[in-house]
Amino acid sequence: MMKEIKIGIIGFGTIGAGVAKTLIQNMGLLEERLGFPLTLKKIADIDLSRERGINLPEAILTTDANEVINDPEIDIVVELIGGIEPAKTFITNALRAGKHVVTANKALLASKGKTLFDTAQSCGRDLYFEAAVGGGIPIIKTLREALIANNYIFIHGIMNGTCNYILTEMTEKGVSFNDVLKSAQELGYAEADPTLDIEGHDAAHKLAILCSIAYGTAPDLKGMYVEGISKLDSVDITYAHELGYKVKLLGIAIDRGDKVEARVHPVLIPFSYQLARVDGVFNAFYVKGDIVDTTLFYGRGAGMMPTASAVMSDIADIARNIQSGVAGRIPHLGYRKDQSLKKSFMPIEEITTNYYLRIKVVDKPGVLAKIAGILGDRDISILSVIQKPAYEEKFVQVVMMTHEAREADMMEAIKTLSSIKEVGGKPVMLRVEDNSIKKK
Repeated sequence: MMKEIKIGIIGFGTIGAGVAKTLIQNMGLLEERLGFPLTLKKIADIDLSRERGINLPEAILTTDANEVINDPEIDIVVELIGGIEPAKTFITNALRAGKHVVTANKALLASKGKTLFDTAQSCGRDLYFEAAVGGGIPIIKTLREALIANNYIFIHGIMNGTCNYILTEMTEKGVSFNDVLKSAQELGYAEADPTLDIEGHDAAHKLAILCSIAYGTAPDLKGMYVEGISKLDSVDITYAHELGYKVKLLGIAIDRGDKVEARVHPVLIPFSYQLARVDGVFNAFYVKGDIVDTTLFYGRGAGMMPTASAVMSDIADIARNIQSGVAGRIPHLGYRKDQSLKKSFMPIEEITTNYYLRIKVVDKPGVLAKIAGILGDRDISILSVIQKPAYEEKFVQVVMMTHEAREADMMEAIKTLSSIKEVGGKPVMLRVEDNSIKKK
């Protein structure tokens, strides 16, 4: 006879309410599939007065997280408060109290993950985190388990729904970043303080976790290049569209041997790419393995029920482990600790890619030749040039696409271009991911 598995939740916000609702609403289905019941034993939150749209017995509610952590009947603690502290302390104490833990806390795992995973291992307990990346998309389980035989050649991902919604609106309606952000906040797609999303940090947290699983890097942001979308001008999105590209905020990880090219920033991608068709608040992960070849994972990357679905997947996996009397069956980050790879992140200056440049120049003969010379001096060759209508009284816009070039060379070229009298201000530069124009 298999035992009943009891669950405690710390954090009764949107996701916590979704998990509680799922445990109650699909209780029968879960038992039929697992062969034993999952029971919601206790929920802790500092605010129990807010309406969550779910009726629960008052006896299972508490404002003291320690009542969940120290309850001897609870087998699995689900941490859903977010942030670094007190979440780190709650998870650590729960593991030391003999509980298995499920979390959706990407910021915590990306910054303090090594310590927490070491604690889980030393305590002989599981710490699962499917909901930390991709919401309802099972990308953690896929990379760590389903595609275990693969070396990951690259991972490209639309990892933040807020940014993807903003860029979709800017593309389709030609409106400014600030106007779309305001609309996104009114619709609930963006936080009152949207910095974490729009500056790329949320996507970076997710990419750091994926890199740990795919490449054995430390769960850390150090060395990862991160750039958001707050400085994007709608004119560049329009020009990119005219050239056959969409602008997306991508998390990019590429295997470079002993290093991993890991970066988050706006990217031009061709209309023909599957990721270019992922719009609105949706997320997607485009993964290439040396055995499976290319795969695409698409779905809702956030929200109450999609994220609750991911949390429930972890709960079910751990519950099965408990029934089998095992823990640590699958390494938290995909590699056995003594076999983990020692890869580091490649500095952004070392990457090689194609570039989009928009330069405001004086409209007179010889200027383009001078610009081409500056680029050529740094081994940057021009793929195409388009001159746009007059921008100001004496300036025109010149849009260039380059062949592949080294980032360090491009930075030096932009610095020089910004200093000459024929150029009005610093050129706009965006990176391009397009296999059709890369070196063969």
